[in-house]
Amino acid sequence: MDNTAREARLRPEYAAQYPALQANIWIPAAEVGAKLLLWQVQQQGTSALNSRILDGRHFDFRGGWYRGEETELRTRASDPAFNGPG
Repeated sequence: MDNTAREARLRPEYAAQYPALQANIWIPAAEVGAKLLLWQVQQQGTSALNSRILDGRHFDFRGGWYRGEETELRTRASDPAFNGPG
């Protein structure tokens, strides 16, 4: 199992939608999420909290736990409780 830190990279074609981020640079996904959350709350208030912060269509990801086809890893608040890696 790969247990490296999860990283995210903003795809260049979506850079204009995320002025708080630089495109095409790998950084820890938690850092990207924190930056976007702060920026969205500053711009939109708490209405920004009802959606997923990192849109998988706009970002590439690498590292972290391999989730496979079926997993018990919790990836969203609406997912079943996280029970750790299998």
